Amino acid sequence: MNIGIFSGSFNPIHIGHLILANYISEFTDIDEVWFLVSPQNPLKNDNLEDEQIRLEMVNLALSGYPKLKACDFEFSLPRPSYTVNTLDALKKKYTEHKFSLIIGADNWKNFELWKDYKTILNNFDIYIYPRLLFDIEASDILKDNITILDSPIIEISSTFIRNSIKDKKNVKAFLSEKVYEYISKNNLYK
Repeated sequence: MNIGIFSGSFNPIHIGHLILANYISEFTDIDEVWFLVSPQNPLKNDNLEDEQIRLEMVNLALSGYPKLKACDFEFSLPRPSYTVNTLDALKKKYTEHKFSLIIGADNWKNFELWKDYKTILNNFDIYIYPRLLFDIEASDILKDNITILDSPIIEISSTFIRNSIKDKKNVKAFLSEKVYEYISKNNLYK
């Protein structure tokens, strides 16, 4: 199977993540999308909820989506989590699968800052989804293993959701029902 790795803190996971992953699993050659919950992003310094809490929210959000899976693979890897190391470890452990990387156009613009980014470019397919204010031209892509997706642009951020909850705003429409209930029940992001 071709597994698309969609890595993030998912702090919290929201409907924008689900829409994008569902699009990719239905309209590309990716068979499954694995939501790889990152314990720590080396390029971000967010105040993260505990990794097990974030993983639980991802599991709740993905119920009913058979092609979307929660993945805690990085929890057992050295930190900070570098994508190149994760992809290599996944490739070694799951030899029956092909792994592809899913990133946003914003991350593509900063891709040269990633650890060993050339190794990723040379060894894995990359699917780039559009983001507002980040244009990717076909001429920017020099390799056959890079696909620019024509997926919907959903500009919802986890930061927006966290800040809105802190400001006592109703964000129910931005989250799956189970995730919204979990956040409310556990008083997260207050």
